[in-house]
Amino acid sequence: MRRGTALFLMALAPPAGAFELALPVDCRLGETCYVQQYPDHDPGPEAADFTCGPLSYDGHDSTDIALPTRAAMAAGVAVRAAAPGVVKGVRDGVADFAPFPAGQDCGNGVVIDHGGGWESQYCHLKQGSVRVKPGERLATGAALGQIGQSGRAEFPHVHFALRRDGAKIDPFAPDAAACGAAGADLWAEDLLIEPGGLLALGISDKVPEFDAIKAGLASPNLPGTAPALVLWAYFFGPRAVDALLVTLTGPEGTVVQDRVLLEKTQALALRAMGRKKRGESWPAGRYRGEVVMLRGAEEIDRQVMEVTVGP
Repeated sequence: MRRGTALFLMALAPPAGAFELALPVDCRLGETCYVQQYPDHDPGPEAADFTCGPLSYDGHDSTDIALPTRAAMAAGVAVRAAAPGVVKGVRDGVADFAPFPAGQDCGNGVVIDHGGGWESQYCHLKQGSVRVKPGERLATGAALGQIGQSGRAEFPHVHFALRRDGAKIDPFAPDAAACGAAGADLWAEDLLIEPGGLLALGISDKVPEFDAIKAGLASPNLPGTAPALVLWAYFFGPRAVDALLVTLTGPEGTVVQDRVLLEKTQALALRAMGRKKRGESWPAGRYRGEVVMLRGAEEIDRQVMEVTVGP
């Protein structure tokens, strides 16, 4: 998930002595995980993240830190306490990828009381992974469980909600009621802010099922008799103004080259371009796929991958 020029760093650290947070996950933003959704800063029926972008939905009250695939979730990614405190509540035993009992939208989760009216909540943890108990005192970074997909969750992520005296707080913009306001965040370290990006590329012999991509579909080498070569891209946060530059090349030159316009704003999306086999087999050798995600003239992200085809 290497990002292009559109990402930036949150560099306005909290003042000395202020309440501050560590990243509550054991992964690297922009590499092995990403923020799918931020708290909603639009006071009306629409939605806007703190940058006035679309990475939120109406009434959303948390930072959703996501994994690109269910395979990444299965490998295990720790969720950690963002600040020191005492465990206030715990739930485990809710199945991942399954219906959940009424009132358990959070799935498996942990609530921590940090004192001074501050409280954090961690939802959708993997079933059986929760490691803490009510009343337990925790240091910053203490392991709570693992990222999962329990409760009301459409993708593997941790729903990290922050409250002070019961009021929701966006750690990226704690003093901003509306979007676009400048100010210090609550993070102890600078964090990458991504307006969207590519999660995975692959080359296959047909257009893959979206669910297979989200599960973590691999791209093995292909036989020369493959009926088609298809370059697919899985990405998050596209807007209606975006485009993908798609290029697939092989030993004898360009196989596919196109500019794909994205017609609507979405949370997650899949696009695929390809060509059917002409003749008995594809030229044997290495095939290279490249996808560039653009927002207007600005490059949001770029990824490259290769497979061997034939003989």
